[in-house]
Amino acid sequence: MQQIDINWLAVIVAAIIRMAVGFVWYSPPVLLKPWQALTGVTPETMRAGMGKAIGIDVIASLVMAFILLHAVTYAGATNIFTGAAVGALNWLGFMATLMISLWGYENRSPKLIAINLGNNLIALVLVGALLAVWK
Repeated sequence: MQQIDINWLAVIVAAIIRMAVGFVWYSPPVLLKPWQALTGVTPETMRAGMGKAIGIDVIASLVMAFILLHAVTYAGATNIFTGAAVGALNWLGFMATLMISLWGYENRSPKLIAINLGNNLIALVLVGALLAVWK
């Protein structure tokens, strides 16, 4: 396996970007209300589980940024556009296929899947672009 120099600051900033996209995406003026209606999550249950959810999201975002850095490096992406393409292709190959499988197996709402996939597409494109240029 190819040795990769890890820019930990870039990984941390990439994780923050992923979380910021989610913060905006699932905010009240954007998609919070439809997401809540489709998941059954109430404001009360959100508040009660917020600490746990944020902790899990921090770890997941760091892992995602770390792994995407490897994909960006292995792909030889060195500019915003190729980095964004690597993010989009990873979204398509992993996120989209996984979420669509949930629709098939768990009969999840296509609207809920679209909401969640949209958030992750934007996040992975931005993170891929950042990681390609910030060495």
